[in-house]
Amino acid sequence: MGRILLVEDESAIARTVEFALREDGFEVEHALTGRDALRLAAARRHDLAILDVGLPDMGGFALCRELRRGRDLPVIFLTARDAEADRVLGFEIGADDYVAKPFSPRELVARVRAVLRRARGAAPSGAFVHDAEGHRISWRGRALDLTRYEYGLLAALLQRPGAILSRAQLMDRVWGTDSDSTDRTVDTHIKTLRAKLREVDAEADPIRTQRGLGYSLHVD
Repeated sequence: MGRILLVEDESAIARTVEFALREDGFEVEHALTGRDALRLAAARRHDLAILDVGLPDMGGFALCRELRRGRDLPVIFLTARDAEADRVLGFEIGADDYVAKPFSPRELVARVRAVLRRARGAAPSGAFVHDAEGHRISWRGRALDLTRYEYGLLAALLQRPGAILSRAQLMDRVWGTDSDSTDRTVDTHIKTLRAKLREVDAEADPIRTQRGLGYSLHVD
């Protein structure tokens, strides 16, 4: 079914979520802190992360940015915070879903399955083939020779074909907390990425600039 990274510092909640996921066929790795989560994520690939927003050592939103740097990872926030501002912030940094405590474990499992269906449905997008574990992307049968940041940008766009991602969202997913990077950095790397796509097909331009908003990827 898939491997889930559960980051939750309340043991009783973690045990309940682990039991429900394993009963449904998922493999679960549990971390009590953000630091533990980063260590687990570095050691093994996960198909989805469930993150508590209120962790003892770092915020769940900051952890989401770190976990997603250079990789595709669907994320569900699991939190006691149900304020609209928190939900909006979660979705703005790229959350796939947001579940407030108290919650039904069966509903959470259903949401996990739904997010994974969407993510897996987008994996081979049109003429793109994305090997997330190997950090490789092919387009129209040709492997693309991408830099780390070009790969990160294209992987982020491939995760949500057709959706508009702002420069701020792309910065968070690809560069994280790198203070030397600016919106102009995103534009520069999009330009070089487009040039490499044109080497495969000079007539196609799957990356669309959405003026004043950001970028989107349109696939065959």
